[in-house]
Amino acid sequence: MNLQANKDAGINLLFCSVGRRCELLKDFRKTLGDGVKIVVTDNSEVAPAMAFADRAYQVPLITAPEYIPMILEICKKENIHGVTTLIDPEIALLAEHRGEFEALGVVVFAPYSETAKLCFNKYEMFRFLTEHKINTVKTYGNYEEFLSAYEKGEICLPVFVKPRTGSGSVGARKIETLALLKQVTDTDESLIIQELMTGADLDADVYVDTVSHKPVAIFSKRKLSTTIGGANKTISFKDERLFDFIKKALGTMEFNGPLDMDFFYQDGKYYLSEINPRFGGAYLHAYGAGVDFIKLIRENIKGNENPEQIGNYDEDVVMMMYDSVVIRKKSEIEAAIAGL
Repeated sequence: MNLQANKDAGINLLFCSVGRRCELLKDFRKTLGDGVKIVVTDNSEVAPAMAFADRAYQVPLITAPEYIPMILEICKKENIHGVTTLIDPEIALLAEHRGEFEALGVVVFAPYSETAKLCFNKYEMFRFLTEHKINTVKTYGNYEEFLSAYEKGEICLPVFVKPRTGSGSVGARKIETLALLKQVTDTDESLIIQELMTGADLDADVYVDTVSHKPVAIFSKRKLSTTIGGANKTISFKDERLFDFIKKALGTMEFNGPLDMDFFYQDGKYYLSEINPRFGGAYLHAYGAGVDFIKLIRENIKGNENPEQIGNYDEDVVMMMYDSVVIRKKSEIEAAIAGL
């Protein structure tokens, strides 16, 4: 790693597909101060978080063949020490090219390839968790599979459908009848069918140390209100049973850095719903409650293993998210975009 020889050196971080994550960048600046150079990329020149970076690059779509070579070139030019992405579709891409980043001395804060693929495909994740005896939400890959279970009395209506890949809550909805379920799944074969969970809707921010590969920090919260893409009002809580459940689940996969986990608590049990292996949108709550993943990232980049600090926060801390804006002249925006 770049910083092992000089552990007091500044840290240069690259955030790919930075989008609207302004507050997250502010938190990095708050923790690291003048000791960090924040470099960001996005496909859009008007991504608002670009205004909070030291250097910003407009790049092609992540599907473009020149995308990864361009990101690697940015790493070289800016002497990057650590890279991550803030969108789900790019996670597997960074994981796939981990070796190329590591050859430049860049720590990739993303899971390893097989785990990244599992997290992006919700049906394959269900099968994996079931095989490893991790409580999860009953999931069916198509209407015929669901109908067979329904006729055996293993599942009942209403159910919940959502795309097997993708991010946010786009396309997710409750379905009340068999006829409508048949119609929507015939129309969109990407949909999976899940048991409708009625218990508490929960979330946890977890940091998996890049040296020990163990979870070293966990912040759990109940969702009080959600919008498309995630929770916007949450309240912190602690439960050793949940912490143990998280450790058990993560022990079956290979993560690296920050991740966001969704759970339900129903009939006295925790059920793992999804894992998004990146900074979750509501990580801001964890940071505000004193659970600072940024310090953990700094130590990992220096080559240091972080000690376990799970549950080091107060309960009943409430996060209330709100919107803000960035106002700039178009000429100022264009002047701020760096060239390769």
